[in-house]
Amino acid sequence: MSHASSMISENIETYLKEHEQKDLLRFITCGSVDDGKSTLIGRLLHDSKMIYEDQLAAITRDSKTSGTTGDKVDLALLVDGLQSEREQGITIDVAYRFFSTDKRKFIIADTPGHEQYTRNMATGASTASLAIILIDARHGIQTQTRRHSYICSLLGIRHLVVAVNKMDLVDYSQERFDEIVTEYKAFSKNLNDADLYFVPISALEGDNVVNPSENMDWYQDGPLLRLLESVDVKHDSNLEDLRFPVQYVNRPNLNFRGYCGTLAAGILHPGDAIRVLGSGRRSTVERIVTFDGDLEAAYPGQAITVTLEDEIDISRGDMLVAADSELETTTAFTADLVWMHDTPMEVGREYELKAGTSVVSGRVARIIHQTDVNTLERHPAENLPLNGIARCQIEVKQPLGLDPYKRSPHSGNFIVIDRMTNVTVGAGMVVETLSASNIVWHDMAVTKQRRAERNHQKPCIIWFTGLSGAGKSTTANALERQLFGMGYSTYLLDGDNVRHGLCGDLGFSDKHRQENIRRVGEVAKLMVDAGMITLVSFISPFQRDRQLVRDMVESGEFIEVFVNTSLEVCEERDPKGLYQKARAGQIDDFTGITSPYETPKNPEIEIDAGELSVEESVKTLISHLKRLNVIA
Repeated sequence: MSHASSMISENIETYLKEHEQKDLLRFITCGSVDDGKSTLIGRLLHDSKMIYEDQLAAITRDSKTSGTTGDKVDLALLVDGLQSEREQGITIDVAYRFFSTDKRKFIIADTPGHEQYTRNMATGASTASLAIILIDARHGIQTQTRRHSYICSLLGIRHLVVAVNKMDLVDYSQERFDEIVTEYKAFSKNLNDADLYFVPISALEGDNVVNPSENMDWYQDGPLLRLLESVDVKHDSNLEDLRFPVQYVNRPNLNFRGYCGTLAAGILHPGDAIRVLGSGRRSTVERIVTFDGDLEAAYPGQAITVTLEDEIDISRGDMLVAADSELETTTAFTADLVWMHDTPMEVGREYELKAGTSVVSGRVARIIHQTDVNTLERHPAENLPLNGIARCQIEVKQPLGLDPYKRSPHSGNFIVIDRMTNVTVGAGMVVETLSASNIVWHDMAVTKQRRAERNHQKPCIIWFTGLSGAGKSTTANALERQLFGMGYSTYLLDGDNVRHGLCGDLGFSDKHRQENIRRVGEVAKLMVDAGMITLVSFISPFQRDRQLVRDMVESGEFIEVFVNTSLEVCEERDPKGLYQKARAGQIDDFTGITSPYETPKNPEIEIDAGELSVEESVKTLISHLKRLNVIA
């Protein structure tokens, strides 16, 4: 082994002691499909002399049947151990490997590149301090490169190494390497602050992995392994805020009661004053007990048992914090959620949330925005599909002690569990805890689309236009009764009714007619926003006025129904005697007689209420509304 000196044979105890004191780095390899993640890990193990002879013989043999590198040994087989992985030449599950050098110990997580297995990638990244993001030099940055980079950023990985692989297939071109570096830096501006490193490598040939490359003398910053040995991760842990989630109460006899768990953050000493989050009870640490004896100080990541000077009620799910800590429990918080199941996340549905050692019932109250991993642009969403990433507001039934993930990852993360199947369906990182004083609504939680989905209809304005006596109001009334009877949410605005209230101050001049239509249009627009099918019956003789209302709503939400009943039939009907008065000169500006009617040019629906009965008209309208997807 590369780090194994003669000390192993001369003084094994000293060697083991030195090995035990080495710094540990957990890192992952991630990126798009076939970027060479497994091959890179195999190359690291091979060139650092961390492969035993029987392992090398086994993969040499397997390379002949399952390998993808021709006559060469396929080093990817060291980590792609599942039969389905070898058959397809891809990584499916997370594979962990251990190796060490003179300077540091390493635990590597090889994660899948396929979008289908993004959930596995997030699992591997959750415990890592560094991520190696592989990019195929031929193809450059892909969708999964962006997705994995964004997930690493969300998970608070502060050190990102962008390894541009397969440089041998682009003739070790510095120009190509610089192009990818420039493109990635432009993309990464929108990620959380992270240390970025760029290394050109060929995992297959071994260039710049463990040993410097003779083919890329233009790159002088050393091989990848040297970088992994030197990255400083000592200051990544939160040593300020004490967070000790209690996992188990150890009560072996009457004389001992200890609280077991893994210290999530902060440094704990005997004599420290603590507070139980939630109940507020206080005490002082008496001892910090481990299998190897009592400790004078405990650090994040250590599994310990804590005894207190006072007998107080503490159980699994409680958290110990410093006595002067400002942390309080909360039942509402915002979080970045990564969805990991084929069934989309539903707003309002109850799930179980596991945060630390606590399991509570909760729900996503709303999706604030979903993030497009290609552009990092944010857009609204009603649910969250597999591999979707969104910022959500979450409410739980029992209070939790949570930190923002950036401040304390181990006390700021949670998983979402389906209550029926007990399957983990999502993972989240807390952004901010909420109280009644700091909840800020950035947008409406109940949207037009959500109202419409509840009513199983498309909100719209159905605008009936035609001459006086054409049958607009009669048909609109009958249609509303039919829709209401079918279970749809509707409202009817009729010209005569509106004239008595909302527009009671208006006359019948062209100017007043236009204002009449504008007011009715504004009301109808509000009702569409409320998710309703709004029926409006107005003569509305001028095209400009009808267009004014059409422009108020979104495309497809204004349906013009031209009740094309002839003037002769309308005048024959004359239900209010208005035509007779107009012919006698008793009414000025009467549509069809002394004032023009502008026929709709391209109405969505046209009916002749002089030829069709009311029942036939309604049947025709229902058919058209189904065609327009207003109703099902």
